[in-house]
Parts: sequence; C-alpha cells; structure tokens
Amino acid sequence: MDLSSLWLFLGPPIVGGIIGYFTNDIAIKMLFRPYTARYIGGRRIPFTPGLIPRNQERLAKRISDTIMGSLLTPEELQKLAKRLLETERVQAAILWLLKLGLEQIETDKEQKTAKVLASILRDLLGESLPRLLKVLARREDFLEAQLNQIFDQVLLEFQLNDEQSIKLADWLLQVVVPPDTLRLALIDFLTDRNIQVIDEGFRERTSGTSWVVANLFGVRNSLTRLRAFCLDEKEASNTRIAELISTLTLRRRLQEWLQNLSLQNLPISTVRQLRKTLRDSVRVYIQEKGSDVLQELGKSVDWNNVATVILNRLRTSEVVNASLEVVSLDLALILERYLERDLESLVTQAIPILNIDQVIIDRVKATSPAELEGAINGIVQSELQAIVNLGGILGFVIGLLQAASLLLR
Repeated sequence: MDLSSLWLFLGPPIVGGIIGYFTNDIAIKMLFRPYTARYIGGRRIPFTPGLIPRNQERLAKRISDTIMGSLLTPEELQKLAKRLLETERVQAAILWLLKLGLEQIETDKEQKTAKVLASILRDLLGESLPRLLKVLARREDFLEAQLNQIFDQVLLEFQLNDEQSIKLADWLLQVVVPPDTLRLALIDFLTDRNIQVIDEGFRERTSGTSWVVANLFGVRNSLTRLRAFCLDEKEASNTRIAELISTLTLRRRLQEWLQNLSLQNLPISTVRQLRKTLRDSVRVYIQEKGSDVLQELGKSVDWNNVATVILNRLRTSEVVNASLEVVSLDLALILERYLERDLESLVTQAIPILNIDQVIIDRVKATSPAELEGAINGIVQSELQAIVNLGGILGFVIGLLQAASLLLR
C-alpha cells in the first residue's frame, strides 16, 4: 500500500479528531468571547459579543428568578432567620452591644452620653416628678404606709441619750434662753397691769399668816422694785439670774426632762392623732408646695456633674458588669418570644425592603464578561475540558467510521 492510499484511510480519523476538538473549544470560548461587539463597515459581526455577554441582562434576571423562586423563598428565609436568631447568638450579640456601649461611654471625650443623661434627669426630677407627686398627693393613702413606718420606727422610738440631752440643755440655756433673754422676758412680763393682777390675787386667795403679810405688805412693791432692778442694773441682774440657774440646777433638771422626753409616754389616742396629723401635713405640703420645692431644687442641681458621676460609677461598678449577661439573656428571651409570634410577618415585610432580587440582578450585570468567564472556568474547568476532549474523540471516531466505509468500498 502506497503513501496516498495510507493517508486516504488515516486522514479522516486525524482530521475528524482535530476538527471535533477545536470546534468544541471554539464553541465554549464563544460563550464568553468576544466580550464586546465587533463591526465591519458599520455592520455587527454575527456571534459578537459572546453568548453570555450578549444576554447578560436576561441571564441576571433568570438567575435572580431562580434563586428567589427556589432557594431564597420566604419559608427558607424564615428558617434561616430562626437559625441566625437562636437565643445563644442573640444573647451574645446583645452582650457585645452592651459592652460596646460601656466602652463607648469610657471613650466619650465630648461627654455626649453625660449630656443626654443630664437632660433626662433634669426633665425627670425637675418637671415630670413634681407634676406626678402633685397628682398623687391628692389621694388619701398617699405615702401612708411609708410615713406610718417612719413615725413608728423613728419618731415614736426616738429618745435622747445622755450626751445629746446635755448638749441640747446647754444650747437652750446658752443660746435660746440665756440670762439676758430671761431678764428681758421678766421685764416684759412685769407690766403694771400684771403686777396689779398678781397683787390682787395674792391678797384675795391667801389666808392665815400669809393673808396678814399679803394685806399689810403686798407684792406690788417687791415686783416693781424687781422690774426696776432688771431695767437699771443689767449686768447685775444677768449675774443674779445666772447664779439662780446654777443654784436651782436648772441645767440638770432640763437635761433629765429632755432625756425622759418621748412620744411613748403620751396616751395612745394622742400618738395616733399625731401620726395622722403628720401624714396629713406631709400630704398637704407636697400637694401645695412640693412641686415648687422640687423644681427649685432641680434648678439648683448641676445635672451635668451628677450625670458624669453616675456614668463613672457605672463604668467601674462590678454589679453592672456582672449583670450584663443576665440582662442580655432576658432581652434575648423577650426577643425570642416576640419573633415566635411575628417572625413570619417580619420576613414577609423584609423581603420587599431588602430587594434581594434586584441586588442579584445588579450584581450580575455589574460583573464583567471576563470575570464571569473566570468564575465559571474556575468552577467547571475540568468539565469544560472534558467536553473539548470528547469533541476530539467523537471526531476521531467519525473519521474511523469514514475510513472503514472507504475500506469496505
């Protein structure tokens, strides 16, 4: 067999394999290339751009419909939301946010948080609380239990000890009623009218030897001379009064009286009336003047400084740091109960807001044909190469069949 006859039988398989191989390779490349349209004489060359770049918008819409129709359905999104919003994950997220909030307070150089808290405290204690107390004070039982407790446990059981009674007695004798004050009070008391009343009463109500003394001498002259002595001899009268106080041991008597002074020594009916009077007085005072007092007190307080002190205390408080986990768990459980009831409606409302289908379309359209080609080749490179190889094998097999057909002829 000569060379031409040999080539007649070997040519078809070789040429068929080459054609099949490169035809599939070209067909696969034509899916993406050329990336842009090509023109000759103002006419677009067929099959330019490639199949995928030419239909990229329709492809994006089809991908979006497929994903939203079968993958990201409301039911699947609801299941996904349930997995994402498990109690442990939500608690961890809330705990992270709380700690982040504390850290933000620590790094807040402009004191924004302190200003906000100061505004809240100013409104609460300077405006809202006075109005609330004024309304509550109209009730008959306003602070009844609290005031009764204060009266029973504090006022009713209050009694001065030795040191307190001594200091109070000294204060009364030295500041409230010193000898000069007593002298002036005695002068004011010994008027002519009072001296006459005392003298007449002494004459009328005495008997025996006292009657003789009262009617022969009387007390008018003595009281008049006493008043004149207090007026003319201030220093001497003050000295005499001080000596009289010391001689009569008024300081010790006053101390004993103060030490024995207690509401428990009063009758039960009097104590009950005092307790009711105290409660009514506090309620009336709060109703009439309490709001004004609180408002003026609120104006006098430096709320910015108070807010700063509170925030500094919160930052360093071990109780706050220890309670973050408890608070985050409670908030997570509350959120879980809410989601169990309304998760389906929330997901239904969230899908149009998220506009996921348009996001997919925009993302696919924004991807360049080269990036699409690289992405697809990266996923199915071996499968595409197998198609190319299969084309070469099929071309080779068809060439063999053609050579066999020639051989049979």
